[in-house]
Amino acid sequence: MIVSVTKETFPGERRVALIPAMVGQLAKAGLEVTVETGAGQEAGFLDAEYEAKGARIVSDRGEAFAADVILQVRCCGANPHAGAADFELMRAGQIIIGSADPLSVAEPLQKAAERGVSVFALEMMPRITRAQSMDILSSMATVAGYKAVLLAAVTLPKMFPMLMTAAGTVAAARVFIIGAGVAGLQAIATARRLGAVVQAYDVRPAVKEQVESLGGKFVEMELESEQAEGAGGYAKQMDEAFYRRQRELMAEVVAECDVVITTAAIPGRQSPLLITAEAVAGMAPGSVIVDLAAERGGNCELTKADERVDAHGVTILGPTNLPSEAPYHASQMFSKNIVTFLLHLIKDGELHLDMNDEITRDTLMTRDGEVVHSRVREILGLPALAPQETAEMQDAGGVEDTDVAVDEVKPNDGA
Repeated sequence: MIVSVTKETFPGERRVALIPAMVGQLAKAGLEVTVETGAGQEAGFLDAEYEAKGARIVSDRGEAFAADVILQVRCCGANPHAGAADFELMRAGQIIIGSADPLSVAEPLQKAAERGVSVFALEMMPRITRAQSMDILSSMATVAGYKAVLLAAVTLPKMFPMLMTAAGTVAAARVFIIGAGVAGLQAIATARRLGAVVQAYDVRPAVKEQVESLGGKFVEMELESEQAEGAGGYAKQMDEAFYRRQRELMAEVVAECDVVITTAAIPGRQSPLLITAEAVAGMAPGSVIVDLAAERGGNCELTKADERVDAHGVTILGPTNLPSEAPYHASQMFSKNIVTFLLHLIKDGELHLDMNDEITRDTLMTRDGEVVHSRVREILGLPALAPQETAEMQDAGGVEDTDVAVDEVKPNDGA
């Protein structure tokens, strides 16, 4: 079986799905690895490094797509425009593994199904212990949380640490993190290492201990409820009355901070509005907001995706692909996730899909010419698979009609 790594075509994407150090693991499993020339160059991995580990370099993208399994950072809905050219290179029976953004841009999955391709979307990985090493949301959120703080530190016209000098005392910057998932916790840790005074808020009271263990102060509002935590530890989407009251209380805290970093995003849905334009106006001039939920509208009312907005003297940044700003380590982590997942599917050098296993079942989007994930079928307006069809697909290595919980806040934050 041949596994191929293609060069990413999404604008500005610098990551690669497989790094040279992971080639050996696939070879031990009986897999041959091909790499499209230049695939890892922007992440800092040269073709010669792949060759030294036993991979074969191919110069033609069509040849790269001739493999049995294609590994990509962004496929289908995660690269809907530039990636459209790849559909002509796909063939029936092929497997594609990567991030596919199935709940936001589902149409490319239908095209992949029509080509007879089986697509696995890694962002649909279930939140269970044995799947942690395959969880791209968490690994990429780690990078995003770190980079968000650095971006804020560069933009803020102040220094982060408190300094006592002969020229006087410099007060520490005050940083407020909204959302204590993976990205939020990494942001807390990074801001603390830079010397800032850090506060954090999350609708889940259970994360208070995690925030405090990193040196942050947990902001408590008269909103917390055990009902705010859903399956897998994700924060649930709440009703508008909850968010309205939350915004009112949030504005008071935001007004006292130099930096605010928000992380609440919901796959396939608009990000919850947490910081209003009025709250921004109440912040001190020079303050900075980094909105990690910008891709789906943002947590700040004034956020614009991948743009810098200056309002009331406050700078609002809406980066949508921070992991690509640290491509070396982001690729290292993504590669570990994707290889672990692939090896989970491989037995004796052959692909084996166990549809009783939720890791396989929940990530499989298309199979045998059909979109097989029930939530994606619903988004596309397709009828639910009939019980007989579902049973036949299971017998053939297909997927049963199951759903992935999507009513939970699964941020860039992933926690």
